Amino acid sequence: MSENIEKTACEASKKMLEKAAELEQETAFTRVEKQKGCAFGEAGTCCRICAMGPCRINPKKPEEGQGVCGATVDTIVARNFARMIAGGSAAHSDHGRAVAETFIMAAKGEAPGYEIKDRMKLLEVAADLGVEIGERSIEDIAVDVGEKCLEMFGQAEGEITFAERAPEPRKALWRELGVFPRAIDREVVEIMHRTSIGVDQDYKNIMLQGARCALADGWGGSMIATELQDIMFGTPVPLESSINLGVLKDDEVNIILHGHEPLLSEMVVLAAGLPEMQEKAKAVGANGINLAGICCTANEILTRHGVPIAGNVLQQELAILTGAVEAMVVDVQCVYQAIGQLSGCVHTKIITTSPKAKMPHAMHIEFHESDAIESAKKIVSVAIDNYKNRGKTDIPDNKERLIAGFNHEYVNYMLGGRYRASYRPLNDAVIDGRIRGVVGVVGCNNPRVPHDAIHIQVVRELIANGCLVLMTGCAAQSVAKAGLMLPEVAREICPQGLYEVCEAVGIPPVLHCGSCVDNSRLLIAATAMVKEGGLGEDISDLPLAGCAPEWMSEKAIAIGQYFVASGFYVVFGVKWPTLGSPDMTDYLFEQYRDVYKATWDYEPDPEKMVGKILSHIDSKREALGIAAKRERVLFDMAMRRELQI
Repeated sequence: MSENIEKTACEASKKMLEKAAELEQETAFTRVEKQKGCAFGEAGTCCRICAMGPCRINPKKPEEGQGVCGATVDTIVARNFARMIAGGSAAHSDHGRAVAETFIMAAKGEAPGYEIKDRMKLLEVAADLGVEIGERSIEDIAVDVGEKCLEMFGQAEGEITFAERAPEPRKALWRELGVFPRAIDREVVEIMHRTSIGVDQDYKNIMLQGARCALADGWGGSMIATELQDIMFGTPVPLESSINLGVLKDDEVNIILHGHEPLLSEMVVLAAGLPEMQEKAKAVGANGINLAGICCTANEILTRHGVPIAGNVLQQELAILTGAVEAMVVDVQCVYQAIGQLSGCVHTKIITTSPKAKMPHAMHIEFHESDAIESAKKIVSVAIDNYKNRGKTDIPDNKERLIAGFNHEYVNYMLGGRYRASYRPLNDAVIDGRIRGVVGVVGCNNPRVPHDAIHIQVVRELIANGCLVLMTGCAAQSVAKAGLMLPEVAREICPQGLYEVCEAVGIPPVLHCGSCVDNSRLLIAATAMVKEGGLGEDISDLPLAGCAPEWMSEKAIAIGQYFVASGFYVVFGVKWPTLGSPDMTDYLFEQYRDVYKATWDYEPDPEKMVGKILSHIDSKREALGIAAKRERVLFDMAMRRELQI
């Protein structure tokens, strides 16, 4: 067990890793030990974009090497970094496109099961997009909203409309730099063009396009996905649920929904609740149907329906090892190919649903929005029929309560009420020092560091030092498993000021804000703080920061880049992909301060990461004239031991 203690801070995961060892089954936790990594790849100094290579430059002597074409280490590293931004932006934005297409079908009545649930938000978004409201029907307004959003992907001219929501100084800066995002698809294509052989060879110029592409994700594709999903499925409100592998049930048909697009999962939730499906489950000896989520699909169905979370991305294999999962239904992104092979040692069926994402050792039931309910019923039926094949189960008893479902709209409401909704109380709490600053902690899990442990340590120390923390994605799930998303945590950990705010408003000090595309909610919230006044004229003036302590995906790089370009200080952990180029790294970490009034940073040590974040927040408070000298709360060994879940 001692070996697994070092691999994860999650008790349920430790138990399943022990079981994997007994069964001699590999997981991401063991496969990572065989992948020692490549020094050139980690430093970003390996170029594979043409057949004259691969060309590798020694990261210890970057000034001495060039590619066959003469590309310098700065060019190679910038190209690789920009292509990561393009990959991450493409993933989020393709999600947004699928939502927009389904949204239009729903508005036209061509997608049974989908509807316009949040009419008030529809009207607000319509106003932002310049859609006429008047005496028109909700359906006609929705069609125009959907088409306006779909246009942003391939518009021939102009700028992305949602980016107009940003503070005026930020928009002026983007236009001055030439990085105001145009069509979403265009920005991804232009990165791929610029970084191909013999095109853009100035690392700073490459990164201007990198910023424009990332902004097209954050203020475009991701924001489209979030806004239209809220309108179609309902804007989340705070609710209580539970998390970790203990949410699986020994006497029910367990279906895990894994991936990122709620177009599928919403319909499976609806189908599983139908009386005919419940009766079918009872006919095979089960007491019902139990749904649970993994990864960002989990966050989507949690915040709208209270469906419990089985775990984050590194727990997808461990959930299968319980032997209690009849079906793991996947769509796109962060789905490990290994789950197909692993399912062969138990009865679990892996069901792929997207034509974009098929895999070996899985059955494919293609999901079509035009007959979504029927597709979902077929998927649920496969799981029910598989219940009779279940063998011995081994479900850990670990699960934790959490409160989730926070967003810009609810924060606005909870601070001011229905008739006086306002960010004024939040700004005043920051100005008065009751809240030291606001930190977004986002991103993935990475088996190269102890699973969940760094997220938990960073967040506990941030709230212990008076910061309100907003979280999304798998990072949010890590912290929820540690019990940090409950209101009572404020009394136990937070200083008096933050505790009083949480107590008065009735919130935890750590707010679950949704899936990884929902980072766009944080952009809107930061903009609202600027517009409320008293904390500067731009996002870069605010005592805010962002971090991704256990990141692993290209999507995280795209998110980080659009946050930096929007004015946030952003620090990543684990590893950093530009260290092979001192000039490129200095550009991102130092010179960006003059370009975007915000910078990237890298710090793998969680204690030092928190120190950097607090120093940044305090510097912003000092610049605003609201600084108050305070001692930093440091974790001793006893406090560290308490981090174990």
